Amino acid sequence: MLVSQRALFDIPRDVCFLNAASWSPLPLAAQEAGRTGAARKGRPWLIDQDFATSQYERARHAAAQLINAQASDVALIPSVSYGLATAAKVLTVPAGSRVLTLADDHSSPVLEWTTRAGPQGFTVETLQRPSNGDWTEALIVAIARPGAARVALASVSSVHWSDGGMLDLGKVAGVLRSCGAALLIDATQSAGVLPLDVCALDPDFVVFPTYKWLVGPYGRAFLYVARRHQDGIPLEQTSYGRRDVRADATTYFADTRYVDGARRFDMGERDHFISLEMASIGMETMTQWGNAAVVARLGALTQRIVDGLRDIDVGVPDGHVRAPHILSLTFPQGPANPLVERLAAQGIYVAPRLGRMRISPHVYNDEEDVDRFVAALRELLAPGARRVSPERSTTFKRSCGRDA
Repeated sequence: MLVSQRALFDIPRDVCFLNAASWSPLPLAAQEAGRTGAARKGRPWLIDQDFATSQYERARHAAAQLINAQASDVALIPSVSYGLATAAKVLTVPAGSRVLTLADDHSSPVLEWTTRAGPQGFTVETLQRPSNGDWTEALIVAIARPGAARVALASVSSVHWSDGGMLDLGKVAGVLRSCGAALLIDATQSAGVLPLDVCALDPDFVVFPTYKWLVGPYGRAFLYVARRHQDGIPLEQTSYGRRDVRADATTYFADTRYVDGARRFDMGERDHFISLEMASIGMETMTQWGNAAVVARLGALTQRIVDGLRDIDVGVPDGHVRAPHILSLTFPQGPANPLVERLAAQGIYVAPRLGRMRISPHVYNDEEDVDRFVAALRELLAPGARRVSPERSTTFKRSCGRDA
């Protein structure tokens, strides 16, 4: 099994950070690359003309490796919402059809379609959270519901950000394909951890950022575009999205036809060679560890938590419907927010998500972290333990993560 990689990160021993699903620390190597990149921008006359291009392609290749794609099928983008906007511009959702989303799924794969539904004449159907936690079953039932309008698209997260519920993408993709529907996967909470093979799944779009599980920086994300959609019009119009629009040429607009592949969908001002190198390091590191090793490591840590809480009154999702790297707990006494605050005051960082407590270890965590969390939570839940005020402290706001 992969051992803890804590030595590769700047994490003091007294910090117990179990919140990778919000944001991850940067590896020391990525931090150093960021400092080097900033210094490079400080003296731009020393930058080789081919350097930026090599950084684009290094990041593109690293992202493609994570999902078994070709680099030419991956676009450089700044965020998941940008990827959704690009997909929505490319993909035509017929009037009268349905777009399926998950209840309380994160904003990007939902709001893009609810914004377009009225003007374009389709409906967005939100699947309610299943009582058994099985999002896969709920989605398949919704797709095939008798008498309902045909499904044009399922726009879903591969792992639900708030409860850790995991979709069986193979089953879902097969059912959607059989009825001619498209599949858009927000892989924010799974890319780099769980296997995702676009050659096997044949999704229409896959989008993911680097600042969570891929131990990378903010502002770097990637969009896989299936080849059947690569003749679409990009969200932005750029010189490098065209075949021959170059400032160093005699004729500027020499050939304005779009380039082939997904590169036409690259964001404007993609010259972020500082953070692109940082993102590449994170993705390459995750690929080097491999899905199987990472899943085994993180699954063992979350199971250790489950075992440590087995005899107390805490709601734990069934193992077969949750992702191995995210554990969301519910508490009979009410929302988890006050408990999360108390843990943060002890240097133990988890996240409150829709009333649940979400615990998300990564490879920098170890058994000592997990045992410390379990002991602290058990103490907070012990009979007679001091109840917590619902006010949120400054430490809590700073440490517990406000994004997905």
